[in-house]
Amino acid sequence: MKNVQDYCDNVATELSVWKAKAHDVARAFDKLSSGDKLRLFDPINNLHMYIEELDNRIARLRTACPSDWKADQIEMETQFGHLKGTLNDRNANVSPGDYGG
Repeated sequence: MKNVQDYCDNVATELSVWKAKAHDVARAFDKLSSGDKLRLFDPINNLHMYIEELDNRIARLRTACPSDWKADQIEMETQFGHLKGTLNDRNANVSPGDYGG
């Protein structure tokens, strides 16, 4: 059981790093002007929902360490892949200067 708990701890740590990165991006976009926020509302809203989902997954790992994480992993990769695609599509229409880059 110790190996499973170690695995859950490691995954929770990795998800926390991803959550921090996503939060940094969301925080940068939250500082945009109202007009810029309007253009990026959908992908940024999705990013906030993804951060909330990461919080839930991290809490689950820390409290209920499931022995089979594969279904959750696939779901998270699918969600993140969709979000990443959406942000990339939006990023093609936004210059780095629009968000402080």
